Amino acid sequence: MASELQRPKTPLPLFSDYHTHPQGHRVQRYTQALLQPWADSARRVGLKDIAFTDHDRYHAGIEFDEIDQLRERNQDLRIRAGIELDNDPIHSAAGRKWIEQHWDKLDFVLGSVHFLDRADQMFDSVPEGAAQFDGRDIDAMYADYFRRIRELVETGLVDCLAHLDLIKIHGHRPNADIASLIGETLEIVRRRNIAIELSTAGWRKPINELYPSDPIIELAIGKRIPLTTASDAHSHVQLGENFARLARKISAFGVRHVCIFQKHKRAELPLQV
Repeated sequence: MASELQRPKTPLPLFSDYHTHPQGHRVQRYTQALLQPWADSARRVGLKDIAFTDHDRYHAGIEFDEIDQLRERNQDLRIRAGIELDNDPIHSAAGRKWIEQHWDKLDFVLGSVHFLDRADQMFDSVPEGAAQFDGRDIDAMYADYFRRIRELVETGLVDCLAHLDLIKIHGHRPNADIASLIGETLEIVRRRNIAIELSTAGWRKPINELYPSDPIIELAIGKRIPLTTASDAHSHVQLGENFARLARKISAFGVRHVCIFQKHKRAELPLQV
């Protein structure tokens, strides 16, 4: 298994962050005042390619004209119009319809699962969501979670999966081997030819671990599943958070390319030593 101790003399610089939330967790209409700080932060931390991926339940705030204006004002950056589609039982039917209607304007769609049995609460809310795991069979919860991931993939609307093992957020580990729980899901991801993200967000959560875990990364690499890099930033100051640490991590895995997207078309770009 790769170790963070296996560090190259020169870390691989990371240039793209493909999971950001300019609106945070509420509807805020895209304006230059809202978006420009993200471009400024990207430039400050050395990023060249960023995707805005607010949750689909907040699609009312997305203004493509404002993204176009931001691109014009920041021509040294590649700024992608994206969205995060999850399995919200209340809102995501409308979110899927909006994505279908605006598919040609979007560059990138993230897919994620935030809801299990409760329609009124994301299981990954901290700390409240932890109660959903009390007294439950953790292996069964993992299996149910990955089943929901597969259902999302099969919609055909997803370019990349976010925080693939988010189910671990509160510290619950499966008793079964993770390969047996996620194998079918990774095979569908491979067959659908979609990417998964390496997300530093896990390092600021109770689990204090990269999404996904090392064994899952190894399995994905073995299946030649493409990768993106992501922070899941909910403020522009979190953009590219812990990317130096992530660079060391993925270098230890021998990863030398990451993916970018334009109008849903994926390109793999090399990381420069």
